[in-house]
Amino acid sequence: MLLTSYEAVPDPLKMSLNGMFRTKLSYLCPQDSNMEIFHKTTEIRNFLEGYRGERKTVGLVPTMGALHSGHLSLIKACNADNDVTVVTIFINPTQFNDPNDFKEYPRNFDQDIIVLRNQKCDAVFAPSNEEIYPEPDTRVFKFGNLEKEMEGKYRPGHFNGVAQVVSKLFEIIEPDNAYFGQKDFQQLIIIKELVRQLGIRVKIISCPIIREPDGLAMSSRNQLLDKKQRIAAAKINKTLRKAVTLGGHMEIMHLKKLVVGEVDSDPLLKTEYFEIVDEETLEPVAGWSGKKGKVGCIAVRIGTVRLIDNIKFS
Repeated sequence: MLLTSYEAVPDPLKMSLNGMFRTKLSYLCPQDSNMEIFHKTTEIRNFLEGYRGERKTVGLVPTMGALHSGHLSLIKACNADNDVTVVTIFINPTQFNDPNDFKEYPRNFDQDIIVLRNQKCDAVFAPSNEEIYPEPDTRVFKFGNLEKEMEGKYRPGHFNGVAQVVSKLFEIIEPDNAYFGQKDFQQLIIIKELVRQLGIRVKIISCPIIREPDGLAMSSRNQLLDKKQRIAAAKINKTLRKAVTLGGHMEIMHLKKLVVGEVDSDPLLKTEYFEIVDEETLEPVAGWSGKKGKVGCIAVRIGTVRLIDNIKFS
């Protein structure tokens, strides 16, 4: 059977296509010739000005490229809510506290454009570092307890870099709505706080985690795993799901030790942290009482690759 569109390809197959096959597949797929690609701030602003004059709503999907089905789910949600969809591709250097992580982050711009041409994407904004940071960004954001635990503890400066680039993208695009995945749960909460602090008129839309068939949360960094590491990585979500079944029946301290022990029982995996936190304040919780939602958040290293995931406790 001939595949007539990229959407017709099953997600697992989509993710397994190597660069060459994805390029060949693009010739079988009708492309959206109306999608515009911009590299300059003035260009994307001029493009959007006409739509705003017609009172069209603009949705933004910020990405660092290396697109996968998780990103495509954000684009689909954006299309459903807005007249115009803008996707940004920019690997932000200020949010990497590890230079090697920045250097090794997957860069697949040509393949990303092929993927986006087969979505309903009106514009791609792919600026250079100099375009976003014509001079060093010295702004320092304060998020209180939201940034002190988990990612904030293990990646100092990370969320300040996130706030710098997201605030700049919001200033350039001026979206009505912006879409972020729940995989980066702490980041999502902090971006909402950023919008509140700066008084930015944009609605932050959180979208569900999209997973591989074996449960691994989709991430651009998954591409960096070798075959054995990729198989081992499936244990992360499997262990989180087990933790949910035990939630409320085991003391949190003991449950945390169980999760870390199970993940680390695989010699390829090393847990950096596992915390069960309040879904609003992100503060670690000591017990199961109370009506507020609780989220289990984990970071695991597999060789040089670092993956995060989370799961909600009922």
